[in-house]
Amino acid sequence: MVNKTCFAQKKEALAKYVDSIPFVQFTGGVIVFEASIGNSKIPLHFILDTGSGGVSLDSATAVELNLTLVPTDTVVSGIAGAHKVSYAFNQKLVTGNIVTDSLNFYVNDYSILSSVYGEKIDGIIGFGFLQKYIFNINFDSSKIFVYSKGKFRYEEGGTLFKPAFSKLVYNPLSVKDETKLVSNFYFDTGAGLNLLVTEDFVKDNNFLLKKRNPLITQVQGLGGKRKMRLTVIKKLKVGPYTFRQVPTNIYDDEDKVINYPNVVGLLGNDIMRRFNITLNYAAQEIYFKPNSNYFDEFDYAYTGLSLYSFEGKIIVDDIVKDSPASKARLQNGDEVICVNTNFSGDIKAYDRLLQKVREKIKMIIKRQGKLQIFEIKPLSIR
Repeated sequence: MVNKTCFAQKKEALAKYVDSIPFVQFTGGVIVFEASIGNSKIPLHFILDTGSGGVSLDSATAVELNLTLVPTDTVVSGIAGAHKVSYAFNQKLVTGNIVTDSLNFYVNDYSILSSVYGEKIDGIIGFGFLQKYIFNINFDSSKIFVYSKGKFRYEEGGTLFKPAFSKLVYNPLSVKDETKLVSNFYFDTGAGLNLLVTEDFVKDNNFLLKKRNPLITQVQGLGGKRKMRLTVIKKLKVGPYTFRQVPTNIYDDEDKVINYPNVVGLLGNDIMRRFNITLNYAAQEIYFKPNSNYFDEFDYAYTGLSLYSFEGKIIVDDIVKDSPASKARLQNGDEVICVNTNFSGDIKAYDRLLQKVREKIKMIIKRQGKLQIFEIKPLSIR
């Protein structure tokens, strides 16, 4: 007689709906939602960022909330460099009916992001929060549907990715310009751009067509500002989905933030917002389903200036030499009163109005207390 011991395999529980989180989109499709910290009822604005390995708070917000900060040797890296940070340990994040305990927020200065978007950015929510639930980001409804971990059934009509997961998420994508290559890119919802590749990737692979003449642009992110080159590439494939003539930033990664050559760049949210996306960190899966934004045209306009909101004013800065802004005789420090006929003082509206390629755009500027009219004609990067 043979004795057999049988072990019943534990069945994975089904994921359960928890709540939905409304969000708004800022420039480049960046996702911003409201939440509060601890027992405070102060509504705070957070960027949902798959390109962040943790969760973080703006330094001014941490002071406002009177949080206890602990200096550490932890170094965080961003596009403009790396530095040590302090932490607010064991904090509670509350959004709707979702209460998440035991989060450790590092503290950073996000004043540059607040000035770019014209609204206070109180923090960035990344891996520390994203790993705790399943998130369905629905750009059609501007809501994030949150589920508990468990067996999850994805909607039909999309594509399942099985990317590499650490604290950041990366997956092979196909890119083509002078040469065609398949390389790893981060999926980065916090990046308000389409595609970014490193200068080393471009040089090592003779990637760009020789006729390309990238322009200089200014971008803002973790750590501050950074100049990059801007061009287009022939083709980008995200799984079965093909995009052509894709605006692409080229980044001189001196601080090795991207981890080239294992990863060569990132896919930003101006591409990702064209899909409704399910983030399932527990199963190490991401699901893309095309949405109503899928066929949106790319922004090819180039002005060579940046706009910042500062003390209730919209200010011109970072003017690039020989750019349309420079040729229009705009100057750093000019205050924008009006773009075309829009006097709203809304920086996002002004950014949109300046995305008109080869059109003459009138700007009323206050300079040294006097109003002047200037005319700028954005170039096309194609």
